Amino acid sequence: MPTALTTALRCSTSTGLAIGLMMISCGCSSLGLSLFPTGHFLTKQADEVLAQSPRGADIARELSMDVEPVHYLQPGDTLLIEPIELDSEVRIPADQKVLADGSVDLGKYGRVVVAGLTIEGAESLIESTIVHSGEKATAVNVRMLDPIHRYYVLGEVNSPGSYPLEGHESVLDGILAAGGLTSAASPCKILLARPTDPDSCRVTLPVCYREITQLGDTSTNYQLKPGDRIFVATRSCYEDMMFWRANETCDRCCKCQSACMDPRMIPDVNPMGRVIPTASPQPGPASLGAESGMTPIKPESITPMDPSPIKADPAAVPLRLPAAEAAEPAAADAIVPSADGELDFDNSQPIGRFAPMWVTPSNP
Repeated sequence: MPTALTTALRCSTSTGLAIGLMMISCGCSSLGLSLFPTGHFLTKQADEVLAQSPRGADIARELSMDVEPVHYLQPGDTLLIEPIELDSEVRIPADQKVLADGSVDLGKYGRVVVAGLTIEGAESLIESTIVHSGEKATAVNVRMLDPIHRYYVLGEVNSPGSYPLEGHESVLDGILAAGGLTSAASPCKILLARPTDPDSCRVTLPVCYREITQLGDTSTNYQLKPGDRIFVATRSCYEDMMFWRANETCDRCCKCQSACMDPRMIPDVNPMGRVIPTASPQPGPASLGAESGMTPIKPESITPMDPSPIKADPAAVPLRLPAAEAAEPAAADAIVPSADGELDFDNSQPIGRFAPMWVTPSNP
């Protein structure tokens, strides 16, 4: 019969084996007695979809970024609305957000719904609203101060959350904006998930973090789009036990990397190297959200202008350049943008007031 000591050893071995299996399956961050893993782990479905995703998708990335399609106003956008003529008698509340019902406040002219319109469409609507209220025709300028576009950084980062998207951010920018990776992050389990329709395929792109930060590889440093999710998974206990692989590249990122013998031979590239979106017509209620995105502009698709003479419209915006200033060359003390794009007004001389100059195009 087994002794009490043998029985105790068998029990402790079984318990240790069970705890070891639990640690391997649940991760070292869940060393409590809970059977449910705590942390940010990839689900089985996400891991399977990620394994089928392309490792070098031909989309915008660092050194080859593109611009967003035309923006349609939506609730949360912050706008600046003001008359073009500074001496205009029209008074409109300047800085305001598009409300949840899609409207903006025009003061005594009431409210108008601008959600779903472009900036130009909102300007036309506001101008017509002012005219219908009995005022004279006034040109209005609408500027976007802060769009509602956001991207999300989740998982093992120091400051997870949503961040405003300005349009030039890459995956690396998003991770750094969220405070960088935590000590429990898995560099081999970082993905970029792009929102898609419920009944469509899933866009999940693997991110090779070490190649981006240590080798300057831009293959997976994708440009962020509105609604993108960057997810950083928690490192499992199995990855901790394979400590000798901590300085090895990830399996999905393994490829030949060679050093440039002469870095000066690398040509300078335009970071905005992709095609721009074509102009879209003003959408109606049935076409909102149906814009397709990026397509190259074909010369045969451009409609020629009507050569007939254009009659001057008294309500049009005058060309605010005096004839003397347009004809004479720039003076020595003219305002010239500096290297950072700022204008220096310290040495500039004020010019006198001038009358608007109306221009009527002649026949070609």
